[in-house]
Amino acid sequence: MSLAAPPPATPEAAATADHPRRRPFWPRVGYLLAGLPLGIAAFVVAVAGFSLGVSTVIVWIGLPILAATLWAARGLATVERRATERVTGRELPPHHYRVAVPGAGGTARSLAMLRDPQAWRDLLHAVLAFPVRLAAAVITLTWGLGGLGGLLFVAWEWSLPDDRRGLYWLLSGTTSRPTEILVNTVLGAVMLAVFPVLVRGLVAARAGVARGLLTNQTAALRARAGELAAGRRAAVAAEANTLRRLERDLHDGPQQRLVRMTMDLEATSRRLDDDPERARPLLDEAITQSRETLAELRALSRGIAPPVLADRGLDAALAAAAARSPVPVTLDVAVPGRLPAAVESTAYFVVTEGLTNVAKHAAASGATVTTMVDDDRLVVSVADDGRGGAHSGKGHGLAGLADRVASADGTLTISSPAGGPTVLTASLPVRES
Repeated sequence: MSLAAPPPATPEAAATADHPRRRPFWPRVGYLLAGLPLGIAAFVVAVAGFSLGVSTVIVWIGLPILAATLWAARGLATVERRATERVTGRELPPHHYRVAVPGAGGTARSLAMLRDPQAWRDLLHAVLAFPVRLAAAVITLTWGLGGLGGLLFVAWEWSLPDDRRGLYWLLSGTTSRPTEILVNTVLGAVMLAVFPVLVRGLVAARAGVARGLLTNQTAALRARAGELAAGRRAAVAAEANTLRRLERDLHDGPQQRLVRMTMDLEATSRRLDDDPERARPLLDEAITQSRETLAELRALSRGIAPPVLADRGLDAALAAAAARSPVPVTLDVAVPGRLPAAVESTAYFVVTEGLTNVAKHAAASGATVTTMVDDDRLVVSVADDGRGGAHSGKGHGLAGLADRVASADGTLTISSPAGGPTVLTASLPVRES
């Protein structure tokens, strides 16, 4: 999927999309008429499910019934939101559903649904919106057909009995056929002329009910603020873990080698004058230590930020990481050009940490790295055919990786049953800061 922005709309198209009076007429009529069956279904589900659930809650059967009713109301509310946004051409304000705990059982998920305020608002909308939907559909149908029938009255008035008593007769007491045709035609024309205004008002009424009950901008903003705060905490934790690991690796590796190299050079300096031959092995050992130290420093620098990532992008960086892996790696990278730096860096660390775990713990014969952009999200997957059992528990490398992904507003999922295979998947939003 390309990350390029869609071509700019023409001024005429933009004006049509933004001005509610210029929205297509017949989709609005369809929206009002389709609201009747949708309203009936939602009302029956809400009333029947709520009544049955409340009446049986004392024997615990009511809890799953209420939860199922709320799930159904949630689905119908989603349909209403999408239909309202399509017909008005504008997005509704945001709403927020509480996220169930991953891996929770059926009872826990039911209780979580029962504690979700937006789910109850959806149920309330199914009840309160029913008379609005019913009235809107009936008025639209009768007004439209009545206006059309009046405008075409001349074409079918011959089928009426001669002793009919129509609207004009009630107003004037006469049954003059030409005058009655004229009155009905004018009345029908007026009704059809007013019909678009009436339809706009009915659409606004139904959309207003949806906006009032199916949206909750305050809750959505509060939830978003919580997610951002959690992301900041995860970023701090990830950086702290990275610094501690880097400090430990520097202390255990290059620092010890530099100490030994210093001692060897001091010994070499003392023996150069009195015993040059014995100083030569010490000098060779110091050179070996310097090379090994340089190699370790290069390895540690890859855990910070590889230059190839900044210079040539994610494709080249992942190819280099795969080439360094002791386990054969198959790459399937489909990234359209450069991505935001934070996204590329996080994706790179997901792959390198995943391949490190494959090499150390999986006992795998091969691994596959896949990246793709789907719906403005970068999906990175590292899979292996090893023994499985990987998890993101505290103290494991994957726990720090989960924090790093969360700090980029992404999600990390791990599927690693005993016996394998293991699939590590990160989903990162692709957007500029």
